[in-house]
Amino acid sequence: MRRCPQCRRETEWQDNPWRPFCSERCRIIDLGRWASEDYRIALFDDPDEVKFDLEDELAKSEES
Repeated sequence: MRRCPQCRRETEWQDNPWRPFCSERCRIIDLGRWASEDYRIALFDDPDEVKFDLEDELAKSEES
C-alpha cells in the first residue's frame, strides 16, 4: 500500500491505472496544479549561473 500524493489515502500500487494516485480525480487535480504553475521546478537561484554553466560546457567540449 502507498499513499496518494494528492489526498494521502492509502492506495494499491499494483493494477492501479492511476498510480501513484488513488483515482483519476487526484491525477487530474495534480495535472491542473502543474498546468496552472502552482508547482515549479527551480533550475537556478541566479539567472546568471545559466550563462556561466553554458560557457563551462562549451569550453569543455572545445577541449575534447
